[in-house]
Amino acid sequence: MDRDEVRRQRRQEYLQRKKEFKRKTWSFVIGITILFSAFLTFFVMQQETVQRTFMFPYYYREFVQRDCQDNGIDEFMVAAVIKTESNFKNNAKSHHGAVGLMQLMPETASWIAEEMDDRDYSVEALSEPEKNIQYGSWYLAQLMKEFHGNKILALAAYNAGRGNVEEWMVQNGWDYDFNDVTAIPFKETELYVKSVLRHEGIYRKLYENE
Repeated sequence: MDRDEVRRQRRQEYLQRKKEFKRKTWSFVIGITILFSAFLTFFVMQQETVQRTFMFPYYYREFVQRDCQDNGIDEFMVAAVIKTESNFKNNAKSHHGAVGLMQLMPETASWIAEEMDDRDYSVEALSEPEKNIQYGSWYLAQLMKEFHGNKILALAAYNAGRGNVEEWMVQNGWDYDFNDVTAIPFKETELYVKSVLRHEGIYRKLYENE
């Protein structure tokens, strides 16, 4: 191998090492940038002001507090149900036909109106925040009474129906001390209950001391 060939080979090796060094350097820089961005995002998201404004606002609180006081139910559980059901969008409608903030089915709302002796009920009224929260809070309070204060069972019934929960209790030997969310046989309902419980904790942390 002549000298020119050796020089060319050495230069190629040098260029290859330089290219590899640049690649590793850029990978390191990009990794650090991503890590820093993720940390900054996490830090910002943890700030209460940001959470209240963008992630967990508490709209219609005056209605929630009033109806929860009337029905003897925790306002933060109701807020969490609203967050999970509709994300506080009063015009929300599901493909099953549920309406409003607390996603009430019209037939359920009609029964609630009869039980409350409310003669002003209409399907259209369910899109009104005040009426929807009034009915939803009352119904959730009834479920809490029916299931002896068991929040998990009451929330499961709100999502899947009282009949289904009663059937699960019989089939699986659950009593009113049931507390294993993962045992709920409907995956959708299991995830729903977990979501409400998580949101309840967040709303309590953000707003309890106001």
